[in-house]
Amino acid sequence: MAPSGASPAARAEDFIWLTARVLEQRRFAYHFRDGTPDAVEAALAAYRGDDGGYGHALDPDLRGPVSQPHHTAHALRVLDEIGRCGDRRAEAVCRFLTAVSTPDGALPALHPGSNGWPTAPWHPTAGGRATGGSLLTTGPVVGLLHRNAVWHAWLFRATDFCWTAIDALVLGGRPHPYEIEAAVAFLDGVPDRKRAEAAADRLGRVVREQRLAVLDPERPGGGSGAPGGEIRPPAHFPHDFVRRPDSRARPWFTDAELERSLDHLAAAQQEDGGWPLRRRAWAPGTALEGRPLATIEALLTLRAHGRGDPPPPRDRL
Repeated sequence: MAPSGASPAARAEDFIWLTARVLEQRRFAYHFRDGTPDAVEAALAAYRGDDGGYGHALDPDLRGPVSQPHHTAHALRVLDEIGRCGDRRAEAVCRFLTAVSTPDGALPALHPGSNGWPTAPWHPTAGGRATGGSLLTTGPVVGLLHRNAVWHAWLFRATDFCWTAIDALVLGGRPHPYEIEAAVAFLDGVPDRKRAEAAADRLGRVVREQRLAVLDPERPGGGSGAPGGEIRPPAHFPHDFVRRPDSRARPWFTDAELERSLDHLAAAQQEDGGWPLRRRAWAPGTALEGRPLATIEALLTLRAHGRGDPPPPRDRL
């Protein structure tokens, strides 16, 4: 165990080795130790299906063996982290994306084959057929493929879908913060820089006008917390939208607002070294599998913003 007073990364390392799946162990080793991309990719391959997609509860909230767009987005993020989101890997993924796309050229929230497998209650059911396209699944996938200069026919209509969906977020109703996150993931990767910056500017005004982010965690009534001042999950904070300093969401927040947000993220580390889930656990295994994911994401966000030191060397026998 890490000694009392150890760095956040050292405490998190013990938590990872005590609780995480092999994939998260190898991701941590890659980012913070001397782990290799090959080791990460080998662990990720266990979740890949014969259809080129990913399943087997890669995201703990979707169980069963069925390849899902949401799992595939997760896999692409991992491949992007290790610099392998391209060439033959992307080609196989794009074949899967083409096969499961909806008539509007986008990805459904859930593949219809998920019926009958355990699924978190907040995920929509497919009802035995492909549902309409979802920005939540399509935006992050399209953004990552563009970011890695992938060229595939599937991207044309899917990119158009994302532009249209983002325009709809700006023009109508009250978007959910998770939709904003998906839009940012798209805008951070799409190559049309001028159009992306203009769309991001409009989205940022929506986020502030509708108070979709808690701007001061000490006074949550000033953001997306509850009216009485309590922060209720899934409250969002500036760091949820600004994962990296170069994100197109960065101009939405002042330096002070982002620093307070990062302070709040750092302080959320729990006594066991891990970060908490942002939404409720709905089955016994989901919290065990989900918290290491949340821990790695927190560490990577803090490090991207210049926070956090690597764990110290460990004694080896």
